[in-house]
Amino acid sequence: MKKLLVFVSLFISVVSFSQNDSKRVAQYNVENKVAIQGYDPVAYFNQAKAIKGKKEISALYQGVIYKFSSNENKDAFLKNPSKYEPQYGGWCAYAMGSSGGKVEINPETFKIIDGKLYLFYNEYFNNTLKSWNKDEANLKSKADTNWKKFYKG
Repeated sequence: MKKLLVFVSLFISVVSFSQNDSKRVAQYNVENKVAIQGYDPVAYFNQAKAIKGKKEISALYQGVIYKFSSNENKDAFLKNPSKYEPQYGGWCAYAMGSSGGKVEINPETFKIIDGKLYLFYNEYFNNTLKSWNKDEANLKSKADTNWKKFYKG
């Protein structure tokens, strides 16, 4: 009986984690489960620039694949993923704050605020980071609220 209870508990845990992983993948800005269009999330912090990750240096974290430019960056990420994951599931921070919308990003347009990574849309003469900077506190507050409507993970 004890073995059966352990098995049932383990099964429920696996199913719960799978459902949470699926929820993350559904809400996050990923393509083929790859986050940040394959850019290295740790490089934004350690190198202060956007660096494309390598396919052979990647890690799966809660259903989302992250690519890294070095094994050191991969190791740093795996020690503390929440430190390096982009805010708002990797969607444009400005759009999340201004309209609550999920808008694609340009992974080379970013800002680190209070130790967190924020990504922005930047195409066709529309760099949303510039607009964000004009009203950052207000937009960040609204973006935090709007993201909670999408994702409660």
